[in-house]
Amino acid sequence: MSELLVELFSEEIPARMQKKAADDLLQLLTDKLKKAGLEGSSSAAYVTPRRLVAVIDGLPEKQPDTREERRGPKADAPEKALEGFLGSVGLTLEQCEKRETPKGTFLYAVVETKGAETISVLPGIVAEAVKDLAWPKSMRWGRHAFRWVRPMHGVLAVFGGETLKGAIDLGGGELSFTNETKGHRFLAPDAIAVTGFADYAAKLRDAYVIVDREERKSIIMEGATALAESEGLTLKPDQGLLEEVCGLVEWPVPVMGRIDDAFMDVPAEALVTSMRSHQKYFSAEKADGSLAARFITVSNMKADEKRDETIRAGNEKVLRARLSDAKFFWDQDRAAKLESRRAKLSDILFYQKLGTVADKVARMEKLSGWLSDHVPGADAAKAGRAAALCKADLVTEMVGEFPELQGIMGRYYALHDGEAPEVADAIADHYAPQGPNDRCPTAPESVVVALADKIDTLAGFFAIDEKPTGSKDPFALRRAALGVIRLIVENKLRLPLAQVFEQAARLYEGLGAPDGILDFFADRLKVHLREAGVRHDLVSAVFALGGEDDLVRLLARVEALQAVLSTDDGANLLAGVRRAGNIVKAEEKKDGTSYEGTPDDTLLDQAEEKTLSQSLVIAEEGADKALADENFEGAMAAIAGLRGPVDAFFDKVTVNVDDASVRKNRLALLARVGATANRIADFSRIEG
Repeated sequence: MSELLVELFSEEIPARMQKKAADDLLQLLTDKLKKAGLEGSSSAAYVTPRRLVAVIDGLPEKQPDTREERRGPKADAPEKALEGFLGSVGLTLEQCEKRETPKGTFLYAVVETKGAETISVLPGIVAEAVKDLAWPKSMRWGRHAFRWVRPMHGVLAVFGGETLKGAIDLGGGELSFTNETKGHRFLAPDAIAVTGFADYAAKLRDAYVIVDREERKSIIMEGATALAESEGLTLKPDQGLLEEVCGLVEWPVPVMGRIDDAFMDVPAEALVTSMRSHQKYFSAEKADGSLAARFITVSNMKADEKRDETIRAGNEKVLRARLSDAKFFWDQDRAAKLESRRAKLSDILFYQKLGTVADKVARMEKLSGWLSDHVPGADAAKAGRAAALCKADLVTEMVGEFPELQGIMGRYYALHDGEAPEVADAIADHYAPQGPNDRCPTAPESVVVALADKIDTLAGFFAIDEKPTGSKDPFALRRAALGVIRLIVENKLRLPLAQVFEQAARLYEGLGAPDGILDFFADRLKVHLREAGVRHDLVSAVFALGGEDDLVRLLARVEALQAVLSTDDGANLLAGVRRAGNIVKAEEKKDGTSYEGTPDDTLLDQAEEKTLSQSLVIAEEGADKALADENFEGAMAAIAGLRGPVDAFFDKVTVNVDDASVRKNRLALLARVGATANRIADFSRIEG
């Protein structure tokens, strides 16, 4: 058993593409090896900015021998047909076997193939894997026809310590396989010969290259954290930046620098975003959570006090220029009030059929007034003011440079203009929540404006029939619906969705009602609740009753239903109700009539059917009273009391008796069982 080591050495690969490319290379090699009958015992992928690495251990020294049986033409087939078959299998007629079959006598050949030496098969597999590796973007260089993400300079291919004989065809040249790589671009640029992965990783480490990206990430985090703690600070968590910076360095050395005090009056979010986006710097925070006047950059050079000081000074100089822009934007934007910027929103198209952003804001203002009546504690005037100003920061210099700060900067500008804190906070919060893990607003005015923004978007796009289809959701309507669900559920709002969307649709002139939007919400609610461990079929069962668009009330029904069905009594009740429903459905279909209605007590003969009838009256009265009080647990408890009488009925009572009147009455009794249970949910929609 031997190890295959492959390294593709190139110019710097974009950080966002590195990990997937390394994993794809390993998968391609593994799949092609398996197809060739070669499987290893272990495999791993590694990546640095300048190299993709795949190592597969435990490969056999040769392919397994194969034995394949092939059926040929009939034994009396024309000579040319026989010659063609014999030529394809490389055998003579005497080496073939004749077998009798129901369709005649056929020739059969057994083709035995000796497995090739693995080292002779590998060059073609490696070359094919490199050729098949796909990139989001690729380029050609020099006069080569071959495309790659960046110019490729070398291919290391070693099997069992021996260099493979082969090359990558570049279409105008080739790169021959070697056993050599190169170390750090500046610190150890000379060629390094290796015999296997352990030798490769050790020698590269000596040449200031750490091939394991997870190790580089740990070095960055530990070093940056230690630097921050050395000054009594905390490193600001940023997993996305860590992933990116890890893909920029082969020998990570964190270095701390200072932010000039002149820039510290700029909002922290703007400073952090500027440092993160332009310079890939980490930020540090004080004990109170405020931004510290420090940054941490990750050098790609060996640690050295003099060199580190040079790196620190250089980065501080570059940062001053970057933050000067941010400070300029901050000062310029505050020179004009948010209110004065609203007119420019008429120049920004929201969507062709849905008007401008100014039109959207006008609709949000009106919708906020209506929603304020349904959000406890909301001040309609403040919510309306926040809706009027919430998009105004889109035309500021800061948001133009950093779009991810929209809403956040609006809050700062609103406070500077003297707006109420509730108005400013609602401006900052109105995009939230933007995902399942994003913070959900709780302040009343923030909830109102966040709902207005999302509901307006959903109503508009559904009204013009621009709905999500399959995996396509170009307008992020699923995310908007999830945001509405979270705002309602987490704030326990009693919001009638049907009325909400009817109200929102009226604000769009010339557009009809948003068709299918409640069904869409039902699907989104199932997805949301599934993550919380709630069964999707129970949601469907409650929605199937129709007329339920209050999500808080709906969820209370679902929770009560799930609680009862999780017990043995509940499971048996479900079985009994479904059995009753199936019997009634089958008989109605056969008889062409409906058996809904009140059973005739005078036709109740057996004790079990009398008991069931009496129990239905008690259950209905108890459930109706509990439902009126929105006591869904109580309603389910009342219905759960039917379990025993239903079981006894099926044990002792025959439904399809000869007496037509008694049969009809008993079917009506079973129909009433379903009708009673369906006060909570459509039991026919429940699985299990």
